[in-house]
Amino acid sequence: MVKEEAEPISKKSGQSDTSVRDILWFIPNQIGYVRILTAILSFFCMKNHPVYTSILYGVSGFLDAFDGYAARKFNQGTRFGAVLDMVTDRCATSSLICFLCVIYPQYCVLWQLLVSLDLTSHYMHMYAMMSSGSSSHKNVDKSHSKILSLYYNNRNVLFVVCLVNELFYVAVYLHHFNFFWLGTCMVWISAPIWLFKQFANLVQLKAAGLMLATLDANARVKEE
Repeated sequence: MVKEEAEPISKKSGQSDTSVRDILWFIPNQIGYVRILTAILSFFCMKNHPVYTSILYGVSGFLDAFDGYAARKFNQGTRFGAVLDMVTDRCATSSLICFLCVIYPQYCVLWQLLVSLDLTSHYMHMYAMMSSGSSSHKNVDKSHSKILSLYYNNRNVLFVVCLVNELFYVAVYLHHFNFFWLGTCMVWISAPIWLFKQFANLVQLKAAGLMLATLDANARVKEE
């Protein structure tokens, strides 16, 4: 069994030792735990309580803007926090799309493709960036991809695209319950940015695949 308090992870001059427990309870990670809790609660409400679902799911998504801010403000950015953030995003979105399969079964294949694209593009991107030695999956320069560089490095673009992408799925969900303004209208308003997000996912998937293949090719050259 690993003891959390046994050894410090890092130590800087003038600062106290940082233990595993400290990392787990960093402020941005606490925000991440609240995001997980509110997302799970929204799952239990999806079948019969669209208003509660929208509020809980909305809180989970809205807090996504604050964990990164807290990490920068308190100098508490960690690899654990970065993965926790991405995993929470992917699981929340995928779970909502799973329920769309239930209420819109005629589009089941489309929902399956969207979940697959979302998961594979983000997983391969993070794996490729970490394999290349990057400290964060968001450290994308223009030589890698101009679209991804804009998406990840401009916080306003990242926030708006992610927010509207989630609004699209929530709006499709609310449309089933005959919410006109929050459902039907919001679907059409958010659709262009939602389409851009899917295009960015495709670009991300392709770029990650090429990066991994390049790393493999370079490794083989060194072995020869």
